[in-house]
Amino acid sequence: MRKRILPAIGALAGVVLVYLGAMWLLVWRFEVSTEDAYVQADIAAIVTKLPGYVSTIRVKDNQPVKAGDVLLELDASDIKPKADQAAAAVEARKAAVANARARLKLQQAMIDQAAAGLQSARADADRARADARRYEALAARGIVSRQRQDLADADIARGQAAVARAVAALQAERDQVDVLASTLGQAEADLKQAEAQLALAQADLTNATIRAPFDGVVGNRTVQTGQFVRAGYQVMVVVPLPAVYVVANFKETQIEAMAVGQRAAIHVDALPDEAYVGEIESLAPASGSLFSLLPPENASGNFTKIVQRIPVRIRLEGAVDQLSRLRAGMSVGVTVDLRPGPSKAAP
Repeated sequence: MRKRILPAIGALAGVVLVYLGAMWLLVWRFEVSTEDAYVQADIAAIVTKLPGYVSTIRVKDNQPVKAGDVLLELDASDIKPKADQAAAAVEARKAAVANARARLKLQQAMIDQAAAGLQSARADADRARADARRYEALAARGIVSRQRQDLADADIARGQAAVARAVAALQAERDQVDVLASTLGQAEADLKQAEAQLALAQADLTNATIRAPFDGVVGNRTVQTGQFVRAGYQVMVVVPLPAVYVVANFKETQIEAMAVGQRAAIHVDALPDEAYVGEIESLAPASGSLFSLLPPENASGNFTKIVQRIPVRIRLEGAVDQLSRLRAGMSVGVTVDLRPGPSKAAP
């Protein structure tokens, strides 16, 4: 009996060794693994853009939302009148601009009228000079009296004076155009200022209603109805589930042959029966320690070499129902196949 068992055990051990050797040659030597990996998501912190009292909260913790859904509303009772006042100011400024343009258009008519008056005065002056020349000839022949010639000379002087008045009147009307143009420019500037004030008031009115930036799940709600919040106060977060990914921190000695597009097998600690797969999307430009609040400074004489970790982002693949079970922050294990995968450019 013993003679049969020992050969069987030897044969089994040989098969196991052959299997292990084959797996190492064909698979394992092309794989690197790490347990320093976590599910991540581009979490959005929802903050208020203006101070005010919370009037309505439309969502609860862990509630799914769609992009554009109302999350929270601030009391806008003191914002709406400001917006109405700004809108009324815009209408008043528009009326002022229209009035200035109408006056400028009317002034052009006044210029045309003054030009016509100048033309009439010059015609009268020309007629007076012509009459004076005729009376002068008649007076030389004794046909008309000297008094009539003097009257003709007086008509010339009055005509010249009328022409001078008409020239001055025309110039005055033309000068008025610059004044009215300046008034129009000021009115248009006032209108732009009023429109800017209206835009600010409408922005405040819009910002009083806080909406979801994308599809996801609400979490970490920190406010209650009636609470006063300051501008920039975080009221909740929205996690874009199931749009999650994995960040695996590999040792710097493991990434020599690592490249974008290589396949990865992911083991989720919380879901041991689920098999997740993905591919490398990008490698971080620096080690994780350099992104920390206090980066290491090794210029001192007391130096200890420590293997650094390089964050590697992995895009998950799979059905929506499967990915929906993942939550940001979950611990995972990642194994990357270093054999070349589909050629893809890094983002």
